[in-house]
Amino acid sequence: MPKILIIAPSWVGDAVMAQPLLRHLRERYPSAVIDVFAPAWVAPVLERMPEIRRVVINPLAHGELSLKLRWKLGRALRQDHYDHAIILPNSLKSALIPFFAGISLRTGFKGEMRFGLVNDMRRLDKQALPLMVERFAALAEYPGTPLRRPVENPRLTADKARIQVTLNKLGLAPKKPVIAFCVGAEYGPAKRWPASHFSELARMLADAGHEIWLLGSHKDTEIGAEIERSSNGAARNLCGQTDLAQAIDLLAAANLAVVNDSGLMHIAAALDKPVIALFGSSSPGFTPPLSDQARIVSLNLPCSPCFKRVCPLGHFDCMMKLTPQRVFEEIVAALPG
Repeated sequence: MPKILIIAPSWVGDAVMAQPLLRHLRERYPSAVIDVFAPAWVAPVLERMPEIRRVVINPLAHGELSLKLRWKLGRALRQDHYDHAIILPNSLKSALIPFFAGISLRTGFKGEMRFGLVNDMRRLDKQALPLMVERFAALAEYPGTPLRRPVENPRLTADKARIQVTLNKLGLAPKKPVIAFCVGAEYGPAKRWPASHFSELARMLADAGHEIWLLGSHKDTEIGAEIERSSNGAARNLCGQTDLAQAIDLLAAANLAVVNDSGLMHIAAALDKPVIALFGSSSPGFTPPLSDQARIVSLNLPCSPCFKRVCPLGHFDCMMKLTPQRVFEEIVAALPG
């Protein structure tokens, strides 16, 4: 019975895209023990993946080196006697703990000066593996073996009882179809659809008989409040009122999600919900929402994708000119019936 430790990414969306890798490993080794070493903020996502036995919390801050603490963490993991580590990030730091843990086989792509730390080094062919989900899944294959295709879409589980607990805690008892707006984007404002557009869309959907929930972190509280206010209360602001686990429950309870390019976009897609994904400054070519029910909406302007945090031209046309009417039409087309 092999024991495998996965070193997880630090971003929520990237963690979602690791799920097909776990599925491949479970298919190959049905009796394997699979643990994941991950930051606390992505643990709620990983806990929705049945392939995982447990999540080992990484207490280090994102980007923190702290060699002494990494050595202590690695030494503590020695007692688990892992046979294999798969390191998903490409950083030097991410390869240290499996090395300190004495794990004999350490698999990962060639990254920043990791020779010796990663002893099953894979060369990344970006043309052969254009999607991040494919790159992760390829690490489950034997060296030199091509990726088995198609790579299935990520899937997260949802528990009805847990969903009801979350609804009760937040005082939610929807009597109409629910549309969730995921209004934030961690990378920066250039990835966010304007609050005024969300407000107008909320009014249109309320008139059409829908209930609207605004989801996001505490950083999105003000944007959520602005949307709630300018939509005349058509949207309920839940930004900053939920932890990630509760946000997952609410997305599972919703009928459809309108999302920026964000971690919640990937979660909604992995819950197999209809998703309207709004792209401007970023590209769906590398990390698209992976679901047959996802619709990507983009104007494909000559200046996009620019991959900047703030519009370098100052006009923000890629999102400003993506109208609420256009998104409303996509929602109507995506909803069943």
